[in-house]
Amino acid sequence: MANYINGNAIKVGNIIRYKNEMYKVMTTMVQKPGKGPAYTQAKLRNIVLGNQTENRFRSDEKVEKISLEQQNMEFLYEDSSGYVFMNTETYDQLSLPKEEVGSATEYLTSNLKAQIEFFEGKPMGIILPKVVELEIVETEPPLKGATASGSGKPAKCETGLAISVPNFIEVGEVVRVDTVEGKYLERAK
Repeated sequence: MANYINGNAIKVGNIIRYKNEMYKVMTTMVQKPGKGPAYTQAKLRNIVLGNQTENRFRSDEKVEKISLEQQNMEFLYEDSSGYVFMNTETYDQLSLPKEEVGSATEYLTSNLKAQIEFFEGKPMGIILPKVVELEIVETEPPLKGATASGSGKPAKCETGLAISVPNFIEVGEVVRVDTVEGKYLERAK
């Protein structure tokens, strides 16, 4: 049974059927022109061909959203073939190329639990946990008398992710990072 959503309900990461082809939604932006109804401007990537296109979806337009199967996986390591994950129930391993993993690479550490989405047995994407713990590998030394307030300072995490942290954070500390916004939340407990 087909699952239809309105054009304004399209979200990044959705898989939709558009003009009899399957696309992954890469970016969305809601536009509200002075005249007429609002619409969603979406950048789409064709799942089969890999090419990208942009399209406008009116808020009253119906779009078929493809349901995906989700499997709990654990990130093991990166090698020349890509990023290797293991199914936590069957222990089967799966290697995903960097293009398929996308910006999630900035949050992947050994043994990280995530969900891999599949459509007809083919991996389509990764759902990361909302918060991950990452070690700070590069930042300036703390300033004397620095408090939690202030503008913060740049820091580099073990995965290469660049974030802004409070002045009191030092190299070697583990911090909690929001994977949706890529922001520092707090020190890890």
